[in-house]
Amino acid sequence: MLRKENSRSYQEFSDDDDEGDARPPDYYEDDVTEHLEDEEPDCSTSQEDDIRGSSPSMRFSKACLKNVFTVVLIFIYLLLTAGAIFLAYQTISEFVEKHNNPVMSVTYQEVDKFSPPGIALFPGNAQLLSCRHHYHDYIPPLVNPGKPQIGDCFIKEVTYFGPFANETEKKALVVRGPSDVRNKELIFMQFSQNQTEEDFSGITYMLFAKFNDLVQSANRSRFMRDCERNYSMRTFSGGFRTWVKMSLVKTSGKSSESVEFRQESTVVTFNDKRPVEEKTNQLFFAAFEWRDPFIQEIRLIVTANPWSSVAILCGVVMALFKAANFAKLTIQWIIKMRKRHLRNKQRELNLITDS
Repeated sequence: MLRKENSRSYQEFSDDDDEGDARPPDYYEDDVTEHLEDEEPDCSTSQEDDIRGSSPSMRFSKACLKNVFTVVLIFIYLLLTAGAIFLAYQTISEFVEKHNNPVMSVTYQEVDKFSPPGIALFPGNAQLLSCRHHYHDYIPPLVNPGKPQIGDCFIKEVTYFGPFANETEKKALVVRGPSDVRNKELIFMQFSQNQTEEDFSGITYMLFAKFNDLVQSANRSRFMRDCERNYSMRTFSGGFRTWVKMSLVKTSGKSSESVEFRQESTVVTFNDKRPVEEKTNQLFFAAFEWRDPFIQEIRLIVTANPWSSVAILCGVVMALFKAANFAKLTIQWIIKMRKRHLRNKQRELNLITDS
C-alpha cells in the first residue's frame, strides 16, 4: 500500500508539473520527507531480518571453533599427564636400579709403615728352623741349611678347633709380619720335614690384618677360628723358596668393611748342596714382604641421590596438580558454554513461538 501511494504521489507530482499547477516548494519537500520517513521502517526491518537470519550460522561457527579448541586442550592435557606419569616411573626405576647396583670406587692411600700383619703357619709335622728379619730385599746366603738357627721373630703358638670341622684340632704358629715398607723389610723362614712319610708335602699359611689383634684378644682360639672363616688359606711347597709379596685391600660395603690380602708369589728352586744322608729331610723356605706402600681402598658408592629423585617426583606431582586444575577449568568452561548454547537456543525458540 505504501509503494502504491508513493508511486501515485510521484505520478501526481509529475502530472501537476506538466499541467503547470504552481504549488509552494514546501509542499514538495514535505512530500519527499514523508516518503523517506515511510521508507525508513522498511530498511530497519530488513536489516534486523538479515542479522537474525545470519546470527545462527555465526553462532554455529563460533561454537564449532570452541569445541575444537576444547578437544585440543584435552588432548594436550592427556599428553602432559602421560609424560608426567612416565617420568615418575622412569625416575623410580632408575633410583631402584642404582641403589641395587652400586658403583665401585678405587683409591690408593700411601703409607710409610704398615700395621704388622699376622702370618699364621700350619706346619703340621714340619719343624721351624729359623725366622729372621731382613731389609732391602736382601737374603744372605744360607749357613748350614737344615739346621736350627737363631731367629729374631715374634711368634705366638695357638691351638684351636677348625670352624668347619670342630673335631679337627689345629696348631698354628703366628708370626708378626713386616711393617717397614720403605726399607723393604721382609720375614724369611725355614722349615724341615721328613719326606719319607708323604708323597706330596706343603705348609699351609694364612694372612690376617693385624698381629696385635691376636695379642690383645681375650680368646685367641676363637680369634683364630674367626680368621680362618674369613680369610683364605694358601700353601707353599717343599724344595723351593716361595717369595710372597703382599698388598692390602680394604673394601667398604653398604653396612660393613673387610680387609684382605692380595698376594703375588714367586717360586725359585733350592739348590740342595747337603750331604746325601741329610737330604732325607725336605726343606721349606718362605719370604714375606710388602709389594708397595699403597693401601687399596675399594668403596661401593650408591650413585642414586634420593634428594634429586624426591625433587623430580615433587615436580611431577606439581605438574599433575596443575594438569588436574587445568582439566577442572576446562570442564567448567565446557559446561558454561553448553549452558550458554542451550540458553541461546531456548531464546530463539521463544522468539519463534512469540512471532
